[in-house]
Amino acid sequence: MKIFIIEKLIRRNRKIGQYVTFAALGILAGGMYISFVYPQQLLLSWGALVVGFLLSQVGIYYGNRWGKSPRPDEQLTTGLKGIDSQNTLYHYTAPVPHLLVGPTGVWVLIPYQQRGKITYEKGRFRQRGGNFFLRLFGQEGIGRPEMEATGQVQDLLKSLAKSLPEDQMPPVQGVLVFTNEKTEIDLENAPLPAVSIKKLKELVRKKPKDGVLTQEDLRAINQLYTPASTEE
Repeated sequence: MKIFIIEKLIRRNRKIGQYVTFAALGILAGGMYISFVYPQQLLLSWGALVVGFLLSQVGIYYGNRWGKSPRPDEQLTTGLKGIDSQNTLYHYTAPVPHLLVGPTGVWVLIPYQQRGKITYEKGRFRQRGGNFFLRLFGQEGIGRPEMEATGQVQDLLKSLAKSLPEDQMPPVQGVLVFTNEKTEIDLENAPLPAVSIKKLKELVRKKPKDGVLTQEDLRAINQLYTPASTEE
């Protein structure tokens, strides 16, 4: 498997996450200070606390993706280790963050690090269990994965359509990949594939290779997203 990743982007976003987190802590501390020293400035103190909390969520977003190792890109790379050499894994070089291109098709990989039990009930993904304070201050909620997957798949299809004729458009599949080993998933009824990181390679390998993407198809797609330099 060939791997392409933009290291400069990771370094930049890691720094952004650090700066935003420090700013959030400073604003939260300032809000607490105002509430104790100047209790009459209730509006100002609450405003600082709200801004600090919102910034902390931005810091969590950046920290979870680029600040902590193993990062999602590292986990996906490890999970796909040993897969057929005709596959190419792209991290941050395509219109979607994580893209796998191979004989079985084009895969948009969407990693999730949430803990607890993840289920799909009554048309919604739901997260149960896990540490409440970790979910509040250290981890994003499960949100609407199906909407994120649909959006990323559409972004990729639009990009492909700009360069490939309609009769050469490849099949594109969005996949939710849960990277936390402590996550329990019960998603048989989910509207799109959802697997643990340990079963990702198995999912890709199960797809029939014959008649999906030819070598010519692979070259055409790979030319679009292979960067001239991974330091760009």
